[in-house]
Amino acid sequence: MSENSPLVRVHVNIELSAAALQAVVANTKKKAGTDDKGHYRLDTADALSELISRFLQEKDFDAFSKDENNY
Repeated sequence: MSENSPLVRVHVNIELSAAALQAVVANTKKKAGTDDKGHYRLDTADALSELISRFLQEKDFDAFSKDENNY
């Protein structure tokens, strides 16, 4: 994304494959681990949000969104 433009948090509905969501949950669980009672303390929605945000920044969503052919 443009280094000059501030980031804004938006809440949207997106479509992604069940396999992608399963991978996010599994990998988030692996990274977080369990507490002393064996419970996972994680928020997969936050993990998914961070993952998608990073992807959009790395793949230059700004340029993609400016191209009228993508609409």
